[in-house]
Amino acid sequence: MSFTSEIKQELMELKIWNQNSQFSQEEQIKRICIREAFLKSGSINDPNKEYHLEIIFKLKRKADEINIMLKELNINSKIITRNKKYVIYIKDGEEISKFLALIGANNAVIKFEEIRVIKDMKNKVNRKVNYETANLNKTIDAAVKQIEDIKLIKARNEFIKLPDGLKELANLRIENPESSLTELGKMLSKPLSKSGVNHRLLKLKEIAENLKLKDL
Repeated sequence: MSFTSEIKQELMELKIWNQNSQFSQEEQIKRICIREAFLKSGSINDPNKEYHLEIIFKLKRKADEINIMLKELNINSKIITRNKKYVIYIKDGEEISKFLALIGANNAVIKFEEIRVIKDMKNKVNRKVNYETANLNKTIDAAVKQIEDIKLIKARNEFIKLPDGLKELANLRIENPESSLTELGKMLSKPLSKSGVNHRLLKLKEIAENLKLKDL
């Protein structure tokens, strides 16, 4: 059974009028009109895939009436024309959840919110993984260039002339291409800050660049 079918089945079992409702008589009438419109020609996509609710109308006047009601009940909806018909649609997850609560589909709200929570968690994890992967790639790319500079210095027999601090860092960089500057700093016999490590690597780069210039 589709998500839309589940919602409509739940709505069909509701009382038309709720004597104990917290809504005013006018608001209840609007809720019933909106509920009937959804039962007649509304649908919601599988929220696991995307958030999309729509109600289709043959008459623009009727679409405008329902859309105004939704606005008055604090539901942010929009209207488009499609195949000579008028479609009220909602794409925001929170607004769809509010819509379902408004028409009384409480079980659907619970299921929809469970899916939303899981999707939000997955999205956050994916964003974090992508961010960390991007940072790792940047670290590796930088390390590759640094190692090339160090190998050039060694190939030109200039490595032996370097101060001990630069030699130690250069060797650590070759042995630990995946390590961040902070991690390299902690490996040194005399630990350095990230900026201190970066300063030494820039010095190695400068030496390598000068050696390249001699080839020109």
